[in-house]
Parts: sequence; structure tokens; C-alpha cells
Amino acid sequence: MSCCKTNVGGADRILRIILGLVLIGLTLAGVIGPWGWLGVVPLATGLFRFCPLYPLLKINTCGKDACCDGGECKTDKPAE
Repeated sequence: MSCCKTNVGGADRILRIILGLVLIGLTLAGVIGPWGWLGVVPLATGLFRFCPLYPLLKINTCGKDACCDGGECKTDKPAE
């Protein structure tokens, strides 16, 4: 099965998207400074379900051998 590798899933993904949107929103509202544009990073990693630092830290919150299929984390291995 061909798929894109993912390493961000579940609550981790939701928290990243919310944090990213909040930081960007606060920046646009003028509440915080330009550093709030860093919210693009957690937003992107949540939307793409991949964090480039996770492989270096050997972290995977999506499950072992996970790939994306229809927006959900799936494993390459068949269910037993």
C-alpha cells in the first residue's frame, strides 16, 4: 500500500491546530507581536500530520507504521 507517512495524530493534532490558530488570531488582532506568526508551524504540522522533529526524537503519536488514508491514521499492517 502506498501512503504518506504520518507521525502526528489524535489529541496531539487537535492541540497543534488550535494552538496555531490562536497564535495567528492573536497576532492578527494585534494582541501579541509578530512572533505569533510562529503559530503557522503547529498549524501546518497538525494539518499535514507530520512533524519533522518527531523522527529525530523517536516520537509517533499516530501509531506504529501509520499512514494517512482519507484523513485518518491507518497502519500498513492488516488487522489480526
